[in-house]
Amino acid sequence: MDAVMIRVKDLAFGYPRGGFELRVGELVVAGGESVAVVGPSGCGKTTLLHLLAGILTPVSGSVRVDDIEISGIEHEDRQDFRALAVGLVFQEFELLEYLDVVENVLLPYRVSPALVLNGAARQRADELIEQVGLADKKSSFPRLLSQGERQRVAVCRSLVTQPKALFGDEPTANLDADNRDQVMDTLFCYTEGKQAPLVVVTHDQEVRDRFDRVIDIRELAP
Repeated sequence: MDAVMIRVKDLAFGYPRGGFELRVGELVVAGGESVAVVGPSGCGKTTLLHLLAGILTPVSGSVRVDDIEISGIEHEDRQDFRALAVGLVFQEFELLEYLDVVENVLLPYRVSPALVLNGAARQRADELIEQVGLADKKSSFPRLLSQGERQRVAVCRSLVTQPKALFGDEPTANLDADNRDQVMDTLFCYTEGKQAPLVVVTHDQEVRDRFDRVIDIRELAP
């Protein structure tokens, strides 16, 4: 995989009914680089991740990932791009209660026509589940999992498609120290091995020192 760079320039975002605005003058994250985004609640950290992942689009400015200006492409194309190139650990996990652990990890292949579910994908899912210590939970449904176990399933799902860029919204928030370290090891190992940029929103003081950079989102304003 070639190294992918994230570039944000003169970004402005606001919700239609007002009350919130996010501005970023410039942000560059190199391939293989890990960046922690910090700041008080309500200042736009999750919004920034969603803009980087192409879930939201800015009012003005540009967001480029893998040299594609995702802020300027149509909705369906952004969906395909996210499926093929982006891994995102959602803060609320977004697991489906009627699917077991394996099928939740493989969910991107079920919902996106841009992805092909094959034996290699299933093998990656199994390996990731084992890597985060959930080998005995493969057939379990989310309602039978702890918050920490659900978090680890969400991490596996973010990696199973072998994304070119990786984002995490508080991926260690519900984990004890051992599982926190295991999850962060998994994310850092992936970003280093694939030279994928990693951007994580976190309040966890214990993991910040492991990142290449720590950025206060308030300092990104022009």
